[in-house]
Amino acid sequence: MILEGRVTGVKKFGAFVALPEGKVGMVHISEVSNQFVEDINAVLHEGDTVKVKVMSIGEDGKIALSIKRTLPPPPPKGAGGPRPDRREGSRPARKKPVSEAPRVWQPKPVQSQDNMSFEDMMSQFKSRSEEKIADSKRWTENRRGGGYSRRR
Repeated sequence: MILEGRVTGVKKFGAFVALPEGKVGMVHISEVSNQFVEDINAVLHEGDTVKVKVMSIGEDGKIALSIKRTLPPPPPKGAGGPRPDRREGSRPARKKPVSEAPRVWQPKPVQSQDNMSFEDMMSQFKSRSEEKIADSKRWTENRRGGGYSRRR
């Protein structure tokens, strides 16, 4: 069932939407858009009117909603053409300063190796290898509880 509702609250994990007949449901952050949403505040605001699909109603009366299931399906990966705006279909697009845009990981651009000397290529390889090792080490230490050494 697809309904129209008004956003009444936004939390980091999702948004609460007032539905007809005085009911309130929640849209989890993973159900907001077909694109990855790091910061829900960049997509939804209190007072926005949104179309939602009722996914389930729990025994305790909690209503699970989805906005992305009311949107057209995303194009298959690798398909050509422009990428849709991450806020498409959820509300009118607002112009925001670049500094407020959600941070999305982007790979570092690879320099052209056409005019590089062997020494430059080796230097570039070494720095990328050191970055990968540092990332791996950071990830491993976080999994072990912060990298503190154990007592013996």
